[in-house]
Amino acid sequence: MEYDIDFYKHFAWLRKVNLHSPGSSESYQERLSRLEGDKESLILQVSVLTDQVEAQGVKINDLESSLVEHQHKLNSTEEMLQQELLHRTSLESQKLSLKGEVSYLKLKLADMEGKQNHGTERQHKAESLIKELRILKDKVEHLEDQKIQYEKKLKATKVKLSFDFHTCTVYAENETRSKNLLTHCLTLCRLRRTQSGGFQGADSDAGQFRRGGLRATAGPRLTRTPESHDSERDMNIPFSQWTKEQVCGWLEDYGLGQYVSLTRQWVENGQTLLSATPQDFEKEMGMKHPLHRKKLQLALRAFTTKVIEKSSELDHIWVTRWLDDIGLPQYKDQFHEARVDGRMIQYLTVNDLLTLKVTSQLHHLSIKCAIHVLHANKFNPNCLRRRPGEEKQPSPSEVVQWSNHRVMEWLRAVDLAEYAPNLRGSGVHGGLVILEPRFSSETLALLLNIPPQKTLLRRHLATAFSALVGTQATQEKREYGNATGHVPLTTTAKVKPKKLGFTQFSHLRKRKPDDAADYICPIDSGALTVNGVSRSLHPRGNWLDGLQMFCV
Repeated sequence: MEYDIDFYKHFAWLRKVNLHSPGSSESYQERLSRLEGDKESLILQVSVLTDQVEAQGVKINDLESSLVEHQHKLNSTEEMLQQELLHRTSLESQKLSLKGEVSYLKLKLADMEGKQNHGTERQHKAESLIKELRILKDKVEHLEDQKIQYEKKLKATKVKLSFDFHTCTVYAENETRSKNLLTHCLTLCRLRRTQSGGFQGADSDAGQFRRGGLRATAGPRLTRTPESHDSERDMNIPFSQWTKEQVCGWLEDYGLGQYVSLTRQWVENGQTLLSATPQDFEKEMGMKHPLHRKKLQLALRAFTTKVIEKSSELDHIWVTRWLDDIGLPQYKDQFHEARVDGRMIQYLTVNDLLTLKVTSQLHHLSIKCAIHVLHANKFNPNCLRRRPGEEKQPSPSEVVQWSNHRVMEWLRAVDLAEYAPNLRGSGVHGGLVILEPRFSSETLALLLNIPPQKTLLRRHLATAFSALVGTQATQEKREYGNATGHVPLTTTAKVKPKKLGFTQFSHLRKRKPDDAADYICPIDSGALTVNGVSRSLHPRGNWLDGLQMFCV
């Protein structure tokens, strides 16, 4: 590379040489050689400077590349810093939200502490009530002790009268006028018993004690209570237009209050329940009990069809008292837990009773006959008679309405008082005695635990039983017992649901959900009568065909 360099500009000493050259004695040749040497030295210096410039250029390029690299690093650092700032901002917002939740939880904790104090007060009240109940229980036990002592005295009196009674019974069987003689002997026994108990036999009509009326603790409790007037006002508008709060209030009054919290989260209005399926009830409301779902379905169907049934006026509290009346108090807890009300009683099936842990065949028949009586009386809550009335010889149409306690009173009236307590929890009531063709005096003797060797006592029970049910019913029971293939009714027979074969699964898809053949007591009660006992009331037929019986 060649450069046009002003040597005089850069090398001042050369100019001084040229200025002094005219006065020197050097020759031109020496100056030329000196200039040539200076020229070579200058070229050498130029090449050195050129190399240095190139090296500096390379360094400049390296510095520029490193500068670009550091610029990239700076940009990435700025981006990271910006992300860190955003993350810190989000953390600050989360911190603020958590502070808000902490303050809300503190308020809720204070509210819960207030409720806990209120609950403590309620607990104190409950403890005071429990103390009162214990006092009442002690009083009841004292009364039971007095009752046991009275029964012991009565039993001792009966031992004295047993000889007279048996003698009169033997004479009554041998004489043609046995009925009048037996009546005279029984009257004599009653007079002696009255005198031995310390009562005056004379002037008995003037101060005669008459037993009758209703038991104070067994009165019905209807669904329409004074506190539920709001639900009556709600009936003026369609159920589909009810608000969420109205639906939840109705569930609370209907005995399904444990599902209100989940229902409030799911239900928008009444239409939500009307369009829901049983699977929706189980999934959305947490309704695991099948009878709770059935209870809700029956109520919603009544809202849809707008059919007012008399059975809907009887709530689950009345049903537990009804179980007392028909002699099945041992199932009160299961029925109360399932919230079985009057409408569900009308639509009970065999599987429903098995769900309620009712497995005895006799108890199934007892409930069936009791439902028949309710149908015949149009679900009148006071149709069962619990105490003796004015009748001397009750007719079968009156006996069919007897409660379990009234049957026990009849046993006391026919001098079988020592066996009457055995009927508690047996399910024996007037409807079962009259309407069930397999229920005979032998079945009653078995339930009363009368030993088979006491033939005279069993014969007396058979005579009194025939007089109670009437001639026609006695003849029908005898014909039914003498029929071929008759299976006697026992206290140990159990009920199991019918096992379905493969050919019967196709029928399940075609069955209607409200098929009356599935109900333990068919709803069609057109042939039922109140003043007289119709033969169609007898619980025979297809119901036992759907069951498999076995004895333990």
